[in-house]
Amino acid sequence: MTASVKPIVTRKDQEHAGTGQSGGARRISGVSPQHTPATRIWFGKVSNEPGYRSLPHHHGEAETGGYVLKGKGRIYWGENYAEFIDMTEGDFVFVPPLMPHVEVNMSTTEELVWMTCRTPDNIVVNLEDVPDETLVGYIPPAR
Repeated sequence: MTASVKPIVTRKDQEHAGTGQSGGARRISGVSPQHTPATRIWFGKVSNEPGYRSLPHHHGEAETGGYVLKGKGRIYWGENYAEFIDMTEGDFVFVPPLMPHVEVNMSTTEELVWMTCRTPDNIVVNLEDVPDETLVGYIPPAR
């Protein structure tokens, strides 16, 4: 390792926002090839406003790990997004490559915030949207 290699800090409010998005899920990165010397990792924060959800999407060949920092989330997957699993603060989640899913904030009053890590990068492939009523138990916010 050379002397020029050093840790890089991304300061709060200086995260990279020019990353793949999917509807009501906002992604920002703290460590990524887009703004650090990283070459094989994307690490960032995903937040969903109260009651909001992502579009159906998958992350290509990327493996995804997540950790719920704040709130109550749900991930829908499977045929017609009929399967789901709930998460709350302190829970970790793994989403396999190429798995279509929808991420939902199940609270209508509190923000959902999670840390997400992907290899090799933040791949977001948005898919055709589905009606809110097909997602069992999801109540969309009043618009």
